[in-house]
Amino acid sequence: MKTKIKKKPDELRPEYFFDYSKAIRGKYYKRILEEGANVVVLEPDIAKAFRDSAAVNQALRSLLDLTDSTRHLTRSKAKAKKSAAG
Repeated sequence: MKTKIKKKPDELRPEYFFDYSKAIRGKYYKRILEEGANVVVLEPDIAKAFRDSAAVNQALRSLLDLTDSTRHLTRSKAKAKKSAAG
């Protein structure tokens, strides 16, 4: 004679229940703004060029370093134009 297989009830465990009537909308909103959490969505073609977020950060930091080191080159031309026009 075959043994009967007991069916498990199709219910969530008690730890997964959530009473949405007690939820507070925007509870962590201010904290996220204060901490400066930002999410940037990359276009698919750009995302393919980077293996992970660390690679994106490294590329952006090197771009910032490059612009800081070459800023004096573009400023001198702009100042020359202003002084010649003024």
